Amino acid sequence: MNFMKKMSVAAVVVSALYVPFSQAATSTYELDPTHTSVVVSWEHFGFSHPTAFIPNASGELKFDSEHPEKSTVNVTLPVTQINTFVPKLTEEFKAPDYFDVAKYPTATFRSTKVTAKGDNTFEVEGNLTLKGITKPVTLQAKLNKQGEQPMLKKPAIGFDATGTIKRSDFKIDKYVPAVSDEIQLTISTEAHAK
Repeated sequence: MNFMKKMSVAAVVVSALYVPFSQAATSTYELDPTHTSVVVSWEHFGFSHPTAFIPNASGELKFDSEHPEKSTVNVTLPVTQINTFVPKLTEEFKAPDYFDVAKYPTATFRSTKVTAKGDNTFEVEGNLTLKGITKPVTLQAKLNKQGEQPMLKKPAIGFDATGTIKRSDFKIDKYVPAVSDEIQLTISTEAHAK
């Protein structure tokens, strides 16, 4: 009888633990703009590969460690804050020939599909909206770490991602092909539990 009681108690404990763990498989995180880097680079007449930085990205990341295909990412980039670290070029980028930030102050990325590729790597397909135009973009992402952020004492996650877009797809094609049409995206982000 004591054995049966012990088994019943153990079953209750196990089932009580199972529910939170199964529910916790999908975690929701908010991007930390102070630890998120979005860098774009291009080829300049074949001589160099300049870069520009878009700070203060915001958004939400839902990550399901057991079923990565259920994961999603939604990001907003304030293109008004783009910085090439060359003041004249930065102003040119903000003008109508390029990003036209007065009319289109933000860019957005909304994932449509996440595919696990093994070894903590993922292919993230989604729609990038830039200058009022939406086109499909694929990012190659790597999970850096998932765990407690030691300073904040809360769950956190970090990814690096890369991708390529054609600026002509978004009507930002000044000087193509002398200045490359293809733009390389390099993203690193840390996100914290909401």
